[in-house]
Order: sequence, then structure tokens, then C-alpha cells
Amino acid sequence: MTMNPLPASVRIVLDTEIAARAPWSAIIRKEQTLRIIDSHGQQAVDTLFYCASDPQERYSGQDTLRAQGSAYVGTGTRIMSNEGRTMLRVVADSCGLHDTSAGACSCESNTVRFGHGTRYLHACRENFLIEAAKHGLSKRDIVPNLNFFMNVPIDPSGNFTVVDGVSKPGDHIDMVAEMDVLCLISNCPQINNPCNGFFPTPIRVMIFEAQEG
Repeated sequence: MTMNPLPASVRIVLDTEIAARAPWSAIIRKEQTLRIIDSHGQQAVDTLFYCASDPQERYSGQDTLRAQGSAYVGTGTRIMSNEGRTMLRVVADSCGLHDTSAGACSCESNTVRFGHGTRYLHACRENFLIEAAKHGLSKRDIVPNLNFFMNVPIDPSGNFTVVDGVSKPGDHIDMVAEMDVLCLISNCPQINNPCNGFFPTPIRVMIFEAQEG
């Protein structure tokens, strides 16, 4: 999959690789674009958004799904806050499958789902806590998250499960910020279900904006 080329009028603010299993955070300013790239394919990218000036306003999966009337996130989705405001808009998406129902793995959920031998494996909730602490946030600030590139089909009865991802190397999603947004990412370390193809890999993150003048 070839990424959409950036026009010459765009200035790249940040272009970085997030290692397999690692956490990351940054502030995306209003009107900047956040691009998340699944470099190797089939890699879930657990993500949270907060209003940078008031982190008590944060991503709301319920409001996001209600606003668009769909169980999944894709091109055209308005990523909504718990205050009913648009935080970001999805303007491009080469994958087409992004979940916001299955939540993040944790040491506790790993133990329940996969047995006591997984209790001390690293997990997304722990990644979120590491990055949240850098911004003055704590455990109580971790809310249900987005899972970019994670394939979670929902059957007619409402049951869902994580299955093999469909994202290919280079698939990406672009989001334009409607406010200054703090983004927390856990490049998911899960190896007990197929959300990462049982083999976590690095991802790439870019922030870019239109050049002035």
C-alpha cells in the first residue's frame, strides 16, 4: 500500500517511529494533521485523545459512534469529546477498519482471558499510564479508547471479538485536529490474540500542517 503523498505546501512538524510495544504522546495543534501509519500491517494502535487545555474533556467512544451512527471509525468520522465537541476529523483512511468498542488490554484482563502466566506481560493500559503521568494525568483519566487498525466484527446479537487484522503495510489514517489535542498512543504489545498478528511491530506517526505564505 502506497501512502498518499504529501503536497509541497505541507510542513512536516514531526515524523517518528514508535517501537513495537512502546508508548508515545504528543500535542497536535488545531488544524494540524495527525497521520498514523501501520508500517508492517496488522498492528493495533490503541489511542486516546484529550483537550490539551483541559484534559477533563476527552475522547468519548459513545458520543463518536452516536454522532456518526456507525460502530466503526473511518473517513468522515468526527472524533467526539465527552463535551459533545469535535476533537478531530478523519479525512483519509486506507484501511477502513478501526474499532472503538473492544478497549485496551491490561495486566488484569490478560490474566482473566489468557491465564495467570500472562499476568506480568506488558499491556496497553500500563503504556497509557506511563504517558499520562508525563502530562499530569493518572489512572482515573484513562477512558475507553480507539483501536486503529484493529478488526473487531460485531455479530447481529451484539457480540464481538478480536480477529485477524486486515491492514496492510503502509496503511494509514489521517485526522485533522479541530482543537489543540493531547494524543496518547500505546503501540499494542498484545501477543495472546490476533490484534497484532501475534507479533507486535513498529508504527510511524507524522504530524504536518499547511505552510504559511
